[in-house]
Amino acid sequence: MKPLTQIILDSRRAKFNDRFPVKLRITFLRKQKYFSTDIDLTKEEYDKVRSEKPRGDFKEIQIKLNKIEEKALMIIDSLKKFSFEKFESLFYDIPALKKITLTDYYNDYINTLKAEGRINTAQNYNVSLKSLQDFYPKVDFENITPDFLNRYESWMLSNNKSISTVGFYLRPLRTIINEGIENKVFQREDYPFIKKKYQIPASKNIKKALNRDEVKKVLNYIPEPNSPEEKAKDFWVFSYLCNGINFKDISFLRWKDIKDDQIIFIREKTKRTKKHNIQPIIIPLLNEAEKIIDKWGSKNGTSDDYIFNIIDKEMSPETIEKKIHQFIKTTNYWNRKLAGKLEIKADMTTYYARHTFSTI
Repeated sequence: MKPLTQIILDSRRAKFNDRFPVKLRITFLRKQKYFSTDIDLTKEEYDKVRSEKPRGDFKEIQIKLNKIEEKALMIIDSLKKFSFEKFESLFYDIPALKKITLTDYYNDYINTLKAEGRINTAQNYNVSLKSLQDFYPKVDFENITPDFLNRYESWMLSNNKSISTVGFYLRPLRTIINEGIENKVFQREDYPFIKKKYQIPASKNIKKALNRDEVKKVLNYIPEPNSPEEKAKDFWVFSYLCNGINFKDISFLRWKDIKDDQIIFIREKTKRTKKHNIQPIIIPLLNEAEKIIDKWGSKNGTSDDYIFNIIDKEMSPETIEKKIHQFIKTTNYWNRKLAGKLEIKADMTTYYARHTFSTI
């Protein structure tokens, strides 16, 4: 629907000498907005200006108002998609501010994540942006349409990427688009991530777990004391015994989290994503888990110190992420070797420890 233009006398409030401002009225989707012409007239003067054959000064004012309306019509015709904000900036010749691009939004969000210590998540957004730019180097907000997303998905699959990878790269984009809508740089009606437009593909989450016999093999295995293999096996068992606690949360456990034969803590993920009604995780501290703490826990630590010497309070968020990543990588390396020794076909990574608890 095309906007309607009309020159009107705004008689709601007089200025002086019974004069009223003459304004350009734009009507679009039942919404009206008024724009100044810098001309003030009495009702009698306005009637003369709008007559068929005005004379003298009234003729000059009529010509000026006609030019204002012509300018408005030209601006409307030039806009691919009308908005009052775009019209106003062009009508008053307001210099355009530097355009905020999709890349700007990505980079700003990435910097925020880094400042919050969410380094891995920041890296996820970084690879999401890079993938989109590999597909279309000039990608911007106006490109994010259902057609674009379908073509991107096809391109990814043709380059031997899995459907889960497509979803992994597009979920950050969806968050950025939501940010753009909140800040009015992306139109809500153009939102592409809905059922009738485009749905981000989701791969089936197959829980990977050891069976009971395989778990017994791991629990009964006695590695060389104080070896990397023993440490890797112990932390896998600790995760399993502690309700499948993930290895990042293991790294952040403090001595004060142990209370009355229980481990009580707030998940790191929950700290970031929830502000209210945060429920702590409560895990019974079994004897075998307590022995692992005694073996690998820091000695003479204060209540606020981390239990395990994986990270420390002086580290930067980037260093903490690197240390935890290396801890998981090393644990997985030795436990894969252990799985081979025990003739366990499963990968036996930290992920398996988490889901073995929930499965058995």
